[in-house]
Amino acid sequence: MANPRLRALTRWGKWAKKDWAIAAVGFTIILFALTLLFDSRNPATPDLLSAQDLVPLTLLHRAKATGAFCLDGSLPGYHFQKGFGSGSNNWLLHIEGGGWCNSIETCNIRKRTALGSSNYMDRLVSFAGILSRQPSQNPDFYNWNIVKIRYCDGASLAGHPESEFKNGTKLFFRGHLIWEAIMSELLSLGLSKAKQALLSGCSAGGLATLIHCDDFRDHLPEDATVKCLADAGFFLDEPDVLGNRTMSAFYHDVVQLQGVAKSLHKKCVGRMEPSECIFPQKIIENIRTPLFIVNPAYDFWQIQHILVPTKSDPRGYWKRCRLTIQGCDSTQIETLQGFRSSLLMALSKLEKDKEGGMFINSCFVHCQTWMAETWHSPNSPRINNKTIAESVGDWYFGRKSSKEIDCPYPCNPTCYNMDFTQRV
Repeated sequence: MANPRLRALTRWGKWAKKDWAIAAVGFTIILFALTLLFDSRNPATPDLLSAQDLVPLTLLHRAKATGAFCLDGSLPGYHFQKGFGSGSNNWLLHIEGGGWCNSIETCNIRKRTALGSSNYMDRLVSFAGILSRQPSQNPDFYNWNIVKIRYCDGASLAGHPESEFKNGTKLFFRGHLIWEAIMSELLSLGLSKAKQALLSGCSAGGLATLIHCDDFRDHLPEDATVKCLADAGFFLDEPDVLGNRTMSAFYHDVVQLQGVAKSLHKKCVGRMEPSECIFPQKIIENIRTPLFIVNPAYDFWQIQHILVPTKSDPRGYWKRCRLTIQGCDSTQIETLQGFRSSLLMALSKLEKDKEGGMFINSCFVHCQTWMAETWHSPNSPRINNKTIAESVGDWYFGRKSSKEIDCPYPCNPTCYNMDFTQRV
């Protein structure tokens, strides 16, 4: 029997199930487009990516014993570069992003991609931005042990097998087991002796970072410096332009389908609907570990999928504005400024936290830490003349307080504002 929330999702004029699946899979295409864009904007720096930045995929063979499988039953994986010198005992983990699946149909679509199966994952990936080995590109973390965790469960590494359907669908909801299996392997490789550690992630990986932040802290030595960084993972529980709770309904289905409630904070789940507890604003209320949020005030993914999903704009009034912020009229900009205000309100608790940090710029972009051009380069976005890398470094090492909040669009000339009008 179809979930009534899914029926409502379509009836209310929101995204259909296939639309969400296409959005999730298309996330990887967007990231590729971002890479091409930034590479083309700075042709004078060909050394930003070299052979040493290509890192092989390691499949997690010990996952067989615990049943920690991707959606299709394949082994999860990660990419690892060993630290050296002063960074030999320091660790940086980065969780890949890529949306979610909220139904049997969308998970079946997803399991035939790299976001649901290691069979489709690239065996070599580039390490850039916060993952880079180059001091000029990654001044504070370049010589750390660096791990990129591949994302193949469709629920921010938070699903549980108890919710799997036993009717022949052959889908594995094992996100939390994947997290545990990867942590177990990395601990055996030296993470258990870490002096300094940072858990980070982009988009759905940023949400996974928030969900697992305190667990990451609890696995490491008490005297270690352990912190978390969520990049473009602060998804808002906001109504869309028609007043529909698009993201709320979608997250409800993800939580119900994959049994995510067991991975969320017990105090929150005990007093409200579990799907409300997956929103970052609720998660950060209970996080004990120092946290840094990197997020654009005009996150194009959130604008395109939360604020103005396609089916909430039947007459196409928002069509151009969704594709480029420069195509927005004054009324639309006013709506976007309201969305920015909601983000800042949701972050108000973190802003007051002495151990917290943030970099909220006024760019029309999404993830910014994993690419050289947006993390730390001569042309990177800046707030108060500081790059994201400099702000994160100041916060992590306690050099100075780092809570950078940009003025509203269009005030920042250093921004990279994505333009998708040429791709439709």
